[in-house]
Amino acid sequence: MEQLLQILTELHPDIDFENHTALIDDAVIDSFDIITIVGEISDVFDVEIPADKIVPENFNSASALYKLIKSLD
Repeated sequence: MEQLLQILTELHPDIDFENHTALIDDAVIDSFDIITIVGEISDVFDVEIPADKIVPENFNSASALYKLIKSLD
């Protein structure tokens, strides 16, 4: 989880990713951020996120994103 939080914090240092649960809904991250996040996750966690998993509910919080990563591991 720490590596994921580091990836997210590098994109937006001013956001509390541990507690924010509406990253997409509140427009904290956008489509460009998602592309960056997917690439970083691929490099750091050695998993590929399929296109059908790139949906708002998987990117609305760090915990949801981490759960997705673990399901692909």
